[in-house]
Amino acid sequence: MRSMKHLGIKTRITIYSGKHLEDGTFGKGIAMLLRGIIETGSLNASAKKIHMAYSKAWRIVKETEQSFGYNIIIRDGARGSTLSKEGAKLLDVYEQLESEASAFLEQRFNELVR
Repeated sequence: MRSMKHLGIKTRITIYSGKHLEDGTFGKGIAMLLRGIIETGSLNASAKKIHMAYSKAWRIVKETEQSFGYNIIIRDGARGSTLSKEGAKLLDVYEQLESEASAFLEQRFNELVR
């Protein structure tokens, strides 16, 4: 029988508004889009960077904004986009929770499997 040393664990965090988990959630994809907006100043450029269609990026941002009840990005027409105060806070919370959960679960996984 093969050893379990080759196994790993991946943590996925999803933030949702409490209405429906399927609609307007905040997870890895939208976090990557927001991180890209910080780096590029553009939702379109951010979507291209992660090989996502702009129409999909626009759709998931709108769904999340509708579900959460506030804008997560501020659009400035041809000048691009920036994160709203709420968008920046969501991204920060998401990244912090993902980091903490991943570290804890990696350690716990190793204790249980190794």
